[in-house]
Parts: sequence; C-alpha cells; structure tokens
Amino acid sequence: MATLQKIRTKAGLLVSIVIGLSLAAFILGDMFKSGNSLFQRNRLEIGEIDGESIQYPDFQKQMEELAEIYKMNTQQSQLDENTWVQVRQQTWETLVRNIVMGDVYKDLGIEVSSDELFDMIQGTNLHPIIQQIFRNPNTGQVDRSAVVRFLKNLDTGVNQEQRQYWLYLEKQIVEDRKQSKYVNMVGKGLYATSQEAKDALEAKNKQVNFDYVMLPLSSVSDSQVVVTDNDLKNYYTVHQDDYKQDKLRKIEYITFPVKPSSADFKHAEEWINDIKSDFEKATDNVQFINTNSDVKFDDTWYKKETLPENIGTWVYDEDAKVNDVFGPYFENDTYKLAKVNAIEMLPDSVEARHILLQINSQAELAAKQKLADSLKTVIEKGGDFAALARQFSADKGSAMQGGELGWFNRGQMVKPFEEAAFNNNKNEVSVVASQFGIHIIQTLDRGKLTKQVQVAFLTRNVVPSTQTYQDTYAEASKFAGENTTKKQFDEAITAQKLNKRVASLHENDRQLAGLKNSRNLVRAAYDTEEGNIIISQEGSSIFELDDNFVIAALTKVTEEGIAPFEDVKTRVELSVIKEKKKEVLKEKAAKALEGKTNLEDVATALDLTVKNASNIHFESFQIPGVGLEPYVIGTVTSLEPDKISKPIPGNNGVFVAMVISVNEGTNQDTESEKMQLAQSMKMRANSQAIEAHKNAVEIVDKRAKFY
Repeated sequence: MATLQKIRTKAGLLVSIVIGLSLAAFILGDMFKSGNSLFQRNRLEIGEIDGESIQYPDFQKQMEELAEIYKMNTQQSQLDENTWVQVRQQTWETLVRNIVMGDVYKDLGIEVSSDELFDMIQGTNLHPIIQQIFRNPNTGQVDRSAVVRFLKNLDTGVNQEQRQYWLYLEKQIVEDRKQSKYVNMVGKGLYATSQEAKDALEAKNKQVNFDYVMLPLSSVSDSQVVVTDNDLKNYYTVHQDDYKQDKLRKIEYITFPVKPSSADFKHAEEWINDIKSDFEKATDNVQFINTNSDVKFDDTWYKKETLPENIGTWVYDEDAKVNDVFGPYFENDTYKLAKVNAIEMLPDSVEARHILLQINSQAELAAKQKLADSLKTVIEKGGDFAALARQFSADKGSAMQGGELGWFNRGQMVKPFEEAAFNNNKNEVSVVASQFGIHIIQTLDRGKLTKQVQVAFLTRNVVPSTQTYQDTYAEASKFAGENTTKKQFDEAITAQKLNKRVASLHENDRQLAGLKNSRNLVRAAYDTEEGNIIISQEGSSIFELDDNFVIAALTKVTEEGIAPFEDVKTRVELSVIKEKKKEVLKEKAAKALEGKTNLEDVATALDLTVKNASNIHFESFQIPGVGLEPYVIGTVTSLEPDKISKPIPGNNGVFVAMVISVNEGTNQDTESEKMQLAQSMKMRANSQAIEAHKNAVEIVDKRAKFY
C-alpha cells in the first residue's frame, strides 16, 4: 500500500506547490480597536480581484493551510523566509486563478463529476499525479490495487493532517482537469486556413539574395536636425505605450557599517593566546574544536600543496608530529591555531565498484540493511559482484557496467562513500549509508600512497562586540538627530564626505543589493512622502539591516502607468532626433536615386559601397554585419528582382536595396503546414488563454502593506 511518505516524496514533482509564508503572525489588534466595520474592512483588504475584496484574515488562513501542506510534503517543521514568500505568492496566484476562471468555467459548463474524479483516481484514466504516486519502481506499472487499498485505509488508517493532504491532492487534480478542458476547448476553436498555410509556406520557401547601400544614422550630426517642443509632444502622444513605467520609489541612503574595532581584534587575539595551552593538552582534538572553535572540525586529508603555505611548510618541511601546535596566526579576519590531528600514508585515488540499494521509506530500512549485509557476505565468499550489481543496484548507470565506477580522487564522491572507498584495503568490501541509500562498496585498487595529514584548525573570528554595536549606533543616531530634512541630509553627507548610495525599489522587493533583511526599509519607503527622510513603523529613521545602520531619504515617487512627459522628455528627444535623421537620409537617398537604374551608380553618388546579404527570408530578423532590421527585411523580401527599391528606413539607418536572386523552396505540403500552424496556435492557447482572462479584469494587489 502506498504510504503518505511515498506520496509526499513523489507527488512533490507534479503538484504545483510553490513555497513561502511569513513566519510571524500579523498583529491585527489595533485594526479592530477603532472605526466602523467598513473602515476596518478597508484596512484589512489585502487585494481586490475582479471586484471581489480579499481580506487579510481569509488570505492568511489559506496561506497557512498551503504552508502546512508544504511542510508535510517536505517533512519540515519550520519554513524559512524565502519559502514563506513563495507560498504567499502561490496562494495569491491560486486566488486570482480561481476567482477569474470560476465564472468562466461556470458559464461554459466546465466541471468535473464524481464519476470523472473516480476514473482519474482509481479507474482506467488515472491522473499523472496518481500514476506517479502508485507506480511500481521495479515494473514501471501502476499498482491499481494499491490505490484501492490506500483509499479504503484513508478513513481509519491516517490522521487528520494526512487526510487533509490527500484532499488537497484531489483538489489539485480537479483544478488541473478543469483547466485542461478549458484550454482544449479554446484549442478546438482555433483553425488554420489553406490560404494561411500557403502564405506561410511561401514565406518559408522564399529566400532572397540582395545588394544594398546603407546610409548610417551616425552620418547625420545632431546639429543638422531641428527639434521643437511640438515635435516632442506629438511623438510622446502617439507613442505613449513606449513610456509605461512600474511603481517605483527611488531613495538615497548612507550606511554606518558595524565593523570590529581595534579592541575587538585585541580581545580575539587574547582569547586565542589564552586557549593555546588547553588546546595543546587536549586529547580529543575533534571534540575540543567542535566545542571551542567558531568553525567545526574538518576531517579533510591534506597534501602539502592543498594546505595554506605556512601550515604546509610547518607540517611537511619542518616535520611536525601528531598533536604539535602551530600559531597563533592571523588569516582573513580570524585568529587561528593549527594542530596535527593525524598523519597517514594514503592513496590519492582509488578504483572501486558499488551496489546501491535505494530506500523509499523508513519501513524499508531494516530490510535493505539486511539485504546489504547478505550481499556483502556473498561477495566476500566469491560471489559475482557484476551480476549482483546488475540485479540489485539502483544506480543504473554503473549497474550496466557491473557496478564499476573507475578511478576517482578525493572530493568526487559524497563523504561517507569516499571515506569507505579510501579506507578499504584492496578488494575489501564495506557497507555504508549515504543520502542516496545503502552502498556495498568494493575497493579494487589503490593509487600511490603519499603522506597526508588531518589538521585541526581552532578558529576565532573577529566580530564586533556589543560595545562596538553601541558605538556605531551612537554615530548613526547623532547623524539622524542632527539631519531631519532632505536638505540637511544632503548637506551633512557633503560636509562629512560620506558615501551616498542610490536605489530604486519595487513595492514587493525583499531587500536592497548588499543589504540583507531590508524589507522594513522598502515598506517604509512606500509610506513616506517624496523629499522626506524615511521613517520606520517604529518611528525611527535608523534601520538596522544586517551589520549596517542605514539612514535613507525618499527622492522620487513613480506610480504605475504612463510616465509624465517631463520625466521621459530626454528619451523622447532621442527618438525624435533619430526619426528626423532618417528623414534627412531618406531625402539624400531619394536625390541619389534620381535617374539611376544601377545600384553601383547610387552608391557612387552617395560615396558608399554596395554590400550583399544572402539567404534572407521573411522570418529573418537581422542583416549580417548590420544588426536587427525586421522592417527592412520584410520590405526587401517582397521586392521584385532587379529593381532598385525606394529609400527604406531601418533601425540603424536608411537603405536602398535590390534583389539580385530568389531561391524558391520546393515544400508544397499545405496540409502538413496547416497542422503545424494549428498546433502552434493550440500551444499558444495553453499559455495565453487564462492570462487573457486575467488581463481583462482589474486586479489590485495590496500585499505589500502587510508583508
């Protein structure tokens, strides 16, 4: 019978659970203390989807339910912040999809009956989720009897959480089927005509070789064109969609980094000196390191060239012995002591083979361990390792080679496997567990033995003390207290020669570059008026972000929509200048074309050279050596051969072209082309149909106010 562990392991690949969620519950007390119910409702609104208000408590409940499903799926008891963020996003996307598509499905009569659900779960048309969960790994076939046994056991043999998990899977199956029905329905309504197929074939078949001259935009200086304010405003009006902008807040900020003081370095140095005698006397180096060092014991075996130069010289050139101590010495903001823990003659590489027994559940562990011990005994008595590997090993890649892994060096295998392979004598067999399962390992040969050492490094990181934090905060506090306006902020930065930084913040950004845990600053920026110092929800202008105290000012507020003309005037001017230059070049080309029937003569008149482009078809997007020129290509591929074109404006200049030859393909299979076009449209329907419904309704996302 399928276990819930197996469901959690295998369903995770197919069930679209995306992860994340806020670890702390949002405190709503003050929201309930004042105002009437409508006011409270507005304050608790986390979003609006197609006119339907989404309230914070409802959203939070759904989010927490999804988080619990994820915890069961991954066997985690806690989720980190990144995971909470992803779960929150998945909850929102699910809400949007259900609300937007709910009425669509209802109007179209799209539903999943109980008989249909039965068929997908235990009938003849099993859903992929069910197939994945109940597929026998040895035969590759779905064990239908296991499905039935599991469902019979669902009411009595599992707890409430497990039952909720299964109901969640059923809901996912139903929603997936509804979506599939809708997308298929849309796809059935898409059709490619014979004329469309014929036109598409002609475009694909036709390739042209053409000569051209190009008048580059760079040949016209900015001073040669006159741009008026009316030109700019007219262009802006016509091309407003080119100037859409996101909701942004631009800030300027300074940081007061908390760095170790000279006293902190002195204290760390004193600590390492004081502990040296205890380290020298220690009889269990591993325990001593793990108890006292800022970095846990590393059991790596080192050759001279893989050690730091000073330690390598001490161990190998000065012939250090086991339990000898070197230091203290300073390296990378840490004080260290090094003690030789072990010296051995070890191989650099080994040749080995293995049999991997995979463990799919805790219940299998004892049986697989017993099987591993049995296989070890058989091999030690002369059994055929290669045959056993082909029969039992879950590592199919090596199993086909009789379990052979060839030669490998240290660091290429997982640690337990490596230790067993390198510690074995030649032909010795050992059994070891790793995250992949249980391995039966036989070391076939060992490389040349060389002197290698284990070194116990006792590390004391130099970190800021409490006093250092207090001193740095006092410095930041002094600056914040003396500079409470944007003008004072700027003047003080200049006077004190501080490093001012800038950043643009989207409403849902979690952090600034280089500053961890900066969500509070982002949220506060969106609650601040332009031109003011940013104040936190706690009423302070000092934000503690990682090991920095940050003070910031909001310099610009940008709302979503079309950017105001003045904000994009410079960009508009560049575009208008480019268009004006094209007009100048088109005029110049038109004059050169007068009375000419030969492209060489046109080139001579323009003091340019004729160039060639080969095998260009309608779907090409660039001219070799020139760049992206879709309009020019579209125009040229429609020209008749041996006729000079009119001036053609492009991205990089103005062109005059002449087709010199046309290569027509032979593909005339319009039916096949119709099928390909229809298939392409259906694929687009899969990705665009539901998105079209989302874009057709108003969706207001206010989550940034709460998280």
